Amino acid sequence: MRRARRLFALVALALALGACSARQLAVDRIGDAIAQSGGVFATDDDPELIRAAAPFSLKLIESLLAESPRHKGLLLAAARGFTQYAYAFVQQEAEELEERDLARALILEGRARRFYRRARDYGVRGLAPTTGSDLVQQLRADPRQAVRAFSTADVPLLYWTGASWGALIALSKTDPEALSDVPVVEALLDRSLELDEAFERGAIHTLLIGYEPVRKGRTGDPMARAREHFARAQQLSGGADAAPLVALAESVCVPQQRRAEFEALLREALRIDPDLVPESRLANVLAQRRARWLLSRIDNLFIE
Repeated sequence: MRRARRLFALVALALALGACSARQLAVDRIGDAIAQSGGVFATDDDPELIRAAAPFSLKLIESLLAESPRHKGLLLAAARGFTQYAYAFVQQEAEELEERDLARALILEGRARRFYRRARDYGVRGLAPTTGSDLVQQLRADPRQAVRAFSTADVPLLYWTGASWGALIALSKTDPEALSDVPVVEALLDRSLELDEAFERGAIHTLLIGYEPVRKGRTGDPMARAREHFARAQQLSGGADAAPLVALAESVCVPQQRRAEFEALLREALRIDPDLVPESRLANVLAQRRARWLLSRIDNLFIE
């Protein structure tokens, strides 16, 4: 928080500078620092502290983007930050509330959709310089061709744009316009996997564990494809990440009604030491929180 306050003071100073060139230089330098500071949150072990701090950080990023709207590092930080905040602290709460307070859960779902949309729009803006300002039109017209313009350097933006866009669609299942963008999401994620499958210790594979079971139009067994992504995610993370285990349990074991495997996977996720890989500490704490919640609902998820 002290670091954030110092950054805010620097932002205020930068915005007060009269000379446009000096002001832009100051904003860009502060933007570079903030864009590279995501590890501070990632290594924390207290989700509630991050939940309280994240809105300030996100609004600071947006304040800087208002001054430097094409700063690629800030656009990535915004796409990543709004996606993570929406999933970990808004959508998760909505899911937990659904059975006992549906009205409140629906309000939170709407809020999560707005955050995912904001994240997607920042991600698209970050990718647009590669292909031109009409990127959305290009993606919707011919997604597989449009993504060919991107290189390995674009993988972080490809991933977070695809993740936020996909999450938005998942919460908009009654919206035909949103569902029509499914091919775009698939193209973004498949291109990011093609360019750098090891990104963030196998994060793309982990995301695809949950996506393959619902992917349409691809030959073969979707559950087998999900398990292939799981195996690769485990290899790339060295078995030290809880998220692949939780994803397989939730996305494959529940539809297949494999209760024993479901429980075994979540118990394995809970045995992972979050301190083993500091840069994955918060992600592991959050995945383990979800694992506990899923285990608490096991009798509702399985018929037997």
